[in-house]
Amino acid sequence: MVWWHVLLVVICSYLFGNISVARFVAKSQNSDVTKLGSGNPGSTNILRNFGFKLGLLNLILDCLKGFIPSFVAFKIFGDSYLYLYIAGLSCIIGHIYPVIFKFKGGKGIASMLGVFFASDPLVALIVVLIAAVSWLCFEYGSVASFLCVTALTVYEGIRVKNMLENPESMVICLLLYAIFLITWFAHRGNIQRLLVGRENKVSLIKSTKKKIKQAKKKVD
Repeated sequence: MVWWHVLLVVICSYLFGNISVARFVAKSQNSDVTKLGSGNPGSTNILRNFGFKLGLLNLILDCLKGFIPSFVAFKIFGDSYLYLYIAGLSCIIGHIYPVIFKFKGGKGIASMLGVFFASDPLVALIVVLIAAVSWLCFEYGSVASFLCVTALTVYEGIRVKNMLENPESMVICLLLYAIFLITWFAHRGNIQRLLVGRENKVSLIKSTKKKIKQAKKKVD
């Protein structure tokens, strides 16, 4: 592992993570996402304020934001999972703490999903589907987020450790642990609200119906 390769991957991935999809999506609707709902520039807040379609678009684009630097680093450096997770962690940090927006970013879940789609797309898809079902049933987006990050980091840690029997696997496990910690830390407010029963519910079905009704009123 060459130090300047690592530095290049970290800087490029961090800056790529600075791209705020939610801000652009809200701006396309003549709004500022940081002044709506929770104020968080993320997919859930876009969903809450602009409906399922734009929420899903934001989720996909944020996933791509995590996927692209991770996959590119993986391929450029000889299918190395070490570089994949270095790029992934850097991108997630860039999303949560973007220097461009004075270190006020989202919570990193969608970008985190993109990283794991680059690593193991099938398992990532299964976990996302399970998390989506839990969101539909309980209407807590934060719980679905916790499920995703916990299941994926634990599974990938075990998979990489069994696949790579060398010191590199330990470094990758530390990177996965860092991804786990930083995304949970970004949700510390959600955790506090869940513990006291004040966490806001976000219904995927109700949000979609609300947006449809608003569209019909505009047509009428």
